[in-house]
Amino acid sequence: MTVREIRTIGDPVLRTPCDPVREITDGVRTLVADLLDTVDQEGRAGVAANQIGVTLRAFSWRLDDEDGGRHHGYVLNPEITELSEDLQEDGEEGCLSVPGLWYPRTRAAFARCEGTDLEGERVVLEGRDITARLIQHEVGHLDGALYIDGLERPVKKRALRDIRERL
Repeated sequence: MTVREIRTIGDPVLRTPCDPVREITDGVRTLVADLLDTVDQEGRAGVAANQIGVTLRAFSWRLDDEDGGRHHGYVLNPEITELSEDLQEDGEEGCLSVPGLWYPRTRAAFARCEGTDLEGERVVLEGRDITARLIQHEVGHLDGALYIDGLERPVKKRALRDIRERL
């Protein structure tokens, strides 16, 4: 089991758009195993490859259901294929790469992403609320963005001040 260190704001890898996975190699298999081990820690819902220092287009996810069950997986080369017009406006969002800071962030209420697994089979992850937020957040990472980029202006100003005070 390899739980990788999470890169934090200020590390340029977080602002680097990730390259598509073009070939399944031992390195890609190791990346997926590390992403799954890293996300499988208490309090984590998703980890993008660049959050562990790898600029390949992949993320892992872990969601707990109402019955206490845990669902997890990964997606290679995820692309968002659907976003609802209705919004979830009241959700606070945080990020392992911006530790300890949570801010209100508007997101689509429903999202779907599609990609592949290690065998080249199609993977679809979709859902509302926390699942939709997770998809948008992780794909944003792979595009080189952080959730704070999309905050409303006064909230973003406060977030940047808070981040400066913590660094």
